[in-house]
Amino acid sequence: MLDLIRLSPRPIFPPGGIDLYRQIALLTDLAGGEEVIDVACGKGVPLEYFVREHGVIGSGVDVDPRLIEAAEARSRRDGISLRLQFQTGRSDALPYRDAIFDVAVGEVGLAAHCDPADAVRELVRVTRPGGAVVLVQLVWTAPVDDVRRRILSEHLGAKPLMLVEWKRLLRDAGLVELHTEDWSDEQTAFRPRVAKPFPDFSEIFSIREKLGILRRAWSRWGWNGVRLVLAREREVHRLLTRERILALDLIKGRRPMVPDGPGPVQGPVGTEVADEAASGSTPRSTGPHSSAEAGGADGVGEDTAGLPLFGADKGRRSP
Repeated sequence: MLDLIRLSPRPIFPPGGIDLYRQIALLTDLAGGEEVIDVACGKGVPLEYFVREHGVIGSGVDVDPRLIEAAEARSRRDGISLRLQFQTGRSDALPYRDAIFDVAVGEVGLAAHCDPADAVRELVRVTRPGGAVVLVQLVWTAPVDDVRRRILSEHLGAKPLMLVEWKRLLRDAGLVELHTEDWSDEQTAFRPRVAKPFPDFSEIFSIREKLGILRRAWSRWGWNGVRLVLAREREVHRLLTRERILALDLIKGRRPMVPDGPGPVQGPVGTEVADEAASGSTPRSTGPHSSAEAGGADGVGEDTAGLPLFGADKGRRSP
């Protein structure tokens, strides 16, 4: 799914759209001159928004050098390259020293190529004490068997976890005051208008844009690859929007301040309930996340083994 979007020459926000990134700016109190890193930044669309709208200094990292090249070219063309810089790098080995960013954002593709715990630790490492770490991540809302999970993860270009697992990774990395928001519904308190979190390929692009993307896909993967990608795109979109086995969540935490003298790191380190109480967020009382989290850290809940996935192609790898 993300492969087709990345082949578009037009800058496109990741799932959640511009409204989600406005919310990130609000939650983190973004201010002019602050340093922001965006990991798995793709072509740098959210980071460019933060630079233009909030006057921050932006740094983007992505494992795909083609996306970094495209992001650099656009920032030079738009005349904002002095406030934006991009580097090719892995999420679990960021090319920056410790504690230099005010805000660190981990995008959907953060852990596609590495262990999620390592990627989260790197985000926290490069964030200043008192700074904010924000994850925008796909979250399993029901149990999924290993084969289906692997195929979906490969096709999405992401590595979803249960919400309780993402939160545990953030707490284990030392973050406090966790705050979560579900951005999966078409209309929520965070959106001023109805918007789909996972728009269909046919709804995002014009006919001319779709033809251009398919030509680029053909040159990269051949006709069989294009056919398989489109078939899986339709099936994944159905699973995301109808079956709703995946959700899109915003998860924010704060790196506590370091004391002047020796001793433990300042800040409340307690239970999940204490974190949510401190941030003012409230746990979900209804919906698929509640039933999944109630089943425990391993996400044991209702059986979804009967869900179809890719038909005869389910054993093949996406191109």
